[in-house]
Amino acid sequence: MPARKQEFVKKGVGGPRGSSVINFRPVVSATSQRRSSAVLPSVLTFAVIVASGGLLLMIEKGMLNNMETPPPRGNGKNANYLQQVRHHDSTVDVESQILQEIRNRTIRSMCGQKNMPHNVWSLSAFQRKTLLQHILVSEEHRFLYCYVPKVACSNWKRMLKVLSGALPGVDAKGKMDHRADLLFLSDLQPEQIRHRLRHYYKFMFVRDPMARLLSAYRNKFGEIESYQKKYGAEIVRRYRKGHAKDTNIAGDDVTFTEFVRYLLDEDSDRMNEHWMPMYNLCQPCAVTYDFIGSYERLEADAAHVLEKVGAAPHLQFPERQSWYKPVTKETLHYYLCSVPQKLLRELLPKYILDFSLFGYSLPNTTAEHCRH
Repeated sequence: MPARKQEFVKKGVGGPRGSSVINFRPVVSATSQRRSSAVLPSVLTFAVIVASGGLLLMIEKGMLNNMETPPPRGNGKNANYLQQVRHHDSTVDVESQILQEIRNRTIRSMCGQKNMPHNVWSLSAFQRKTLLQHILVSEEHRFLYCYVPKVACSNWKRMLKVLSGALPGVDAKGKMDHRADLLFLSDLQPEQIRHRLRHYYKFMFVRDPMARLLSAYRNKFGEIESYQKKYGAEIVRRYRKGHAKDTNIAGDDVTFTEFVRYLLDEDSDRMNEHWMPMYNLCQPCAVTYDFIGSYERLEADAAHVLEKVGAAPHLQFPERQSWYKPVTKETLHYYLCSVPQKLLRELLPKYILDFSLFGYSLPNTTAEHCRH
């Protein structure tokens, strides 16, 4: 990054001294570390992420040109914010309400800039095609769901089939067919699309970006032969010395570092959907989502959505399959620390909008942290 741009980011953060965009370290003040609440520290951390990480990507993409500073939010009422949230909706806990409000305000602020897309039709043809192919339609319950692979999307598709009557129940046996008995927004005509975007309830679910990447890596390169042959073999040829012309590669032993190198060379708009940034898949600047749930709060957030769309009270979101291997904090720590820091610093800007817009902390991969 040019020196002048680095100086701009550091001066624009307004955070604690010593914070650095280059190191991608989310900064939490000493005061917040002493708080007993689990909510407020993450709010403070998020503010730093938005200030540093979000600006970093906008600088790199030239999106700060002719950009106006957004007006202050809250009109001086921030002191009463938590109290207002607590009385907003008794059916959703306080932390969930705070996370939703943070996401909504951040998305409105960043997406309100001139160079950001403001509706589906302002996207490029390729971006619009990707988006419309990832939005599922429920005509029975009048909602739109933008699915993100590796964020419980198979179970949400199963739920849509139950709501439409195509499946008798969420526990129905059989392999999930990701297209049969499902209606995509891309199947409809422009006027039909406009009508549903205006009038249907819209939601999506997000996940910690690095946990999602690791989940995709372990699943596709550790279990799915078609991905090993198509992507794994190519990754080995590209990034493993002495294998550039090897035609007899299984692709089932791709390392996480090799996967990261591959992602660095990929265009974010044209990645495979399983590792394409969530922002690129669902375009939250072009589509105003009524609710953005999270994988980390899946049970509660899914229940909230089902209530909002008028699902039968007895319907519950499916439990994770018994064979599912969760990505734990320890597992994520192990894999991220196995990758050279330089590569991670180069990778994070590709997913910085996922971190900043959806409220996830940037990973700590310093040498000191990785020793523990």
